[in-house]
Amino acid sequence: MAINLKGKVVLITGASSGFGEDAARLFAAEGASVVLAARRIERMQAQVERIQAEGGEAMATPVDVTNKADIQNMVKGVIENYGQVDILFNNAGFGRLDWLENLDPARDIETQIAVNLTGLIEVTHAVLPHMLTRRSGHIINMASAASWLSAPTYSVYSATKFGVRGFTDALRREVTPLGIRVSGIYPGPAKTEFGEHTGKSSIKKNIKVPKFVYLSSEYVARQVVAVAKHPRRALVLPWWFVPLIWLDRAFPSISDWIQMRVSKRFHT
Repeated sequence: MAINLKGKVVLITGASSGFGEDAARLFAAEGASVVLAARRIERMQAQVERIQAEGGEAMATPVDVTNKADIQNMVKGVIENYGQVDILFNNAGFGRLDWLENLDPARDIETQIAVNLTGLIEVTHAVLPHMLTRRSGHIINMASAASWLSAPTYSVYSATKFGVRGFTDALRREVTPLGIRVSGIYPGPAKTEFGEHTGKSSIKKNIKVPKFVYLSSEYVARQVVAVAKHPRRALVLPWWFVPLIWLDRAFPSISDWIQMRVSKRFHT
């Protein structure tokens, strides 16, 4: 039986664009009270106004997930306004995809780890006690197919997303007996702002991914809402990435051979 989301309080990080923005609108359409959290408060406020104009309940709060004080203030504000967090959608993240030696240590490596992995853990750490008090809640972590498949130029990004997958699995085993659900979402390429900020590696310039491969942001967001209504451990998107992951794990030498040929050709 599907969980009724009406009246649920949903906290979404990275809510100013992409999956987070679309998920906020879709959760609100289900009757949930949505809290949008990100750095770009103006964009979120415009989204809040659209949701409210359609009869939904929403608020926006600024947060930098690399700042512990910001995280504490965000959670405090949600609790003061709504009294609880029923669903936490950890969606904040970005990618810098290039050869490792080309990545800037501070901007591309340290910040990527701080946002994608440490920030996600810190937000969860701040929200979890409120869920444990009520013995109820659902934590949904946005990871990536790169949590399973590590490609050239994805070294740091994959490391963060492998970390998210490990954190998600371990946390699920910790808190499920206490009434808290934990799910991981693992999408492949999607049409969001993400691709505009990943850099201009030689692979990206020379290998064009067919348009049909890309998922729409709204499609992924709909799957997030579906997982909230029908909780599950993990969801890989699209479905045909599942056999690709299996092949990579079952025949790693073949996967290595293919990807190293690509790396050798374009690694300049």
